[in-house]
Amino acid sequence: MSFFKNQFANVVEWQEFRDDMIFYKWSNREIKKGSRLIIRPGQDAIFFNNGKIEGVFRDEGEYDIESQIIPFLSTLKGFKFGFNSGMRVEVLFVNTKEFVVKWGTQNAINIPTLGLPGGMPIRANGTFNFKVHDYIALIDQIAGVKDQYVVEDVKIRITSVLDQLLMKWITREGKDMFNLQANSFDISKGVQEDLDMQMIKSGITISGFTVMSFSYPKEIQDVITKNASHGMVSDVGRYQQISLTDGMASGKMSGGGAASDMAGMMMGINIAGQMMNQMNQNSQNQPVSSQSTQPPAQPLAGDQKRPNFCPNCGTKTGVANFCSNCGQKLI
Repeated sequence: MSFFKNQFANVVEWQEFRDDMIFYKWSNREIKKGSRLIIRPGQDAIFFNNGKIEGVFRDEGEYDIESQIIPFLSTLKGFKFGFNSGMRVEVLFVNTKEFVVKWGTQNAINIPTLGLPGGMPIRANGTFNFKVHDYIALIDQIAGVKDQYVVEDVKIRITSVLDQLLMKWITREGKDMFNLQANSFDISKGVQEDLDMQMIKSGITISGFTVMSFSYPKEIQDVITKNASHGMVSDVGRYQQISLTDGMASGKMSGGGAASDMAGMMMGINIAGQMMNQMNQNSQNQPVSSQSTQPPAQPLAGDQKRPNFCPNCGTKTGVANFCSNCGQKLI
């Protein structure tokens, strides 16, 4: 008699568990008398009927459905198994862990930028975190029509709207287009809030979103690097010196000895000239001691105002009051 009693008994469990699977639905099968429920670590088991949750079981272990599960179901607690009759109910197993997913922009995002009519093409990458938090919404929006749901399904939904959200938060409040990494925290926080508002309707919450890096076209990145170099050396003259030195050290100017020597000579002349200018400026700015001040020499009579050279043509002057070459009045 016991043989007939348990011949239709079954095991309700998550078969072929996968780490990337968000839920698995054990559905459209009749639970017979003597059946068992197995809940493994990191799983919740949800009994629902006609889209309505009957009970949620979170503790891992093995349970007799008739004696340990049915008494806790909301509307099925009075159910009695007959000899040939079973219980029609769906069981949803949910993966309770937090998922971490890498993302990257599929195409460059053209961010409106002053001076670039087509916008600045920017790419970005990072990670986002999510987990299931609302079983009612999950069943209503997804599990009601799907037997399983994987991480890739969520990633597709996220990346389909990610470009627009990145553009929104990058351009918000006039952020520096050439130094977006400095604003990555604010951008990430804003995108996370918007994504969470969209996914929460499906019972999924976005618990984290991070922009790891922004990347620019090579031409733009070269300009950014050069501007950073300008800022490091603080003036164009020193930047030119460093560029010239780097070119010689890297061998880019070693095509001929004469060219290299000429470059070295020019660099030496420039540096010497700048040193002389600096010394002149220092001497002009240096205060004159009152003790060393001497009265200027008095000019000789008759030569008090006559210059040694004509201020107009530069001809050496004599004793005449007018230049002998151009007629310029000398005194």
